[in-house]
Amino acid sequence: MAYDIIGDIHGCFDELKTLIIKLGYQPKSGIFVHPEGRQLAFVGDATDRGPQSLAVLELLFALQDANALNYSPGNHCNKLYRFFKGSNVQITHGLETTVEEFKHYPKEKRQQFRKRYIAFYEALPTYQSLDQDQLVIVHAGIREDLLGIPINKKIKTFVLYGDITGEFLADGRPLRKDWAKHYKGSAWIIYGHTPIRNVRFKNRTANIDTGCVFGGKLSALRYPEIEVVSVPSLQPFMEEKFHDYLD
Repeated sequence: MAYDIIGDIHGCFDELKTLIIKLGYQPKSGIFVHPEGRQLAFVGDATDRGPQSLAVLELLFALQDANALNYSPGNHCNKLYRFFKGSNVQITHGLETTVEEFKHYPKEKRQQFRKRYIAFYEALPTYQSLDQDQLVIVHAGIREDLLGIPINKKIKTFVLYGDITGEFLADGRPLRKDWAKHYKGSAWIIYGHTPIRNVRFKNRTANIDTGCVFGGKLSALRYPEIEVVSVPSLQPFMEEKFHDYLD
């Protein structure tokens, strides 16, 4: 099976549609289908910060209903799930944009959407292992020693937030170890979470979050070709939001 793995969308619905069409997909029966049988896949964080988070989710719901969804949830997905479940979460770091969209839905539609999202999220795997375990799609990454073992709290934290240390940078972001630098496995690990200017390849890993919501690009990695396809963002450019790896 061939896949087109799309980076963090964060509500950038127009860019998402443009990228999917550029990848050769065509609308059919409410979803996008590739004439050569390729499948879309996602590294998570479909919502928050951008202008059309709920439209992105509706597209993902349709893919899930058609048994055509390959989606690894991110930290923003998890936070929205906890919000819809009634947990005491802070409406910050982009969640406020999704909640504001949600508030404009009529009451009955809000109830339906909340239930649909909860069901959507609860059906998602912690991460995806495809192509006979030669392709791993995960939100923030995963160390080689954590692959293939029963899911535990440590793995759940790692895939949502990366290899965090408990320390924080001056701007409040968590300090993360560069796990990809030490990866020695044969499987490709495709992830996002940390916005960068261009897709970063390191030891058969690829960070494909090219910061669309911050004015960068929305990128996809074509597998097994390992080719990058991108479209420019329609959002204002925010240079301070991009991360630089010290390779």
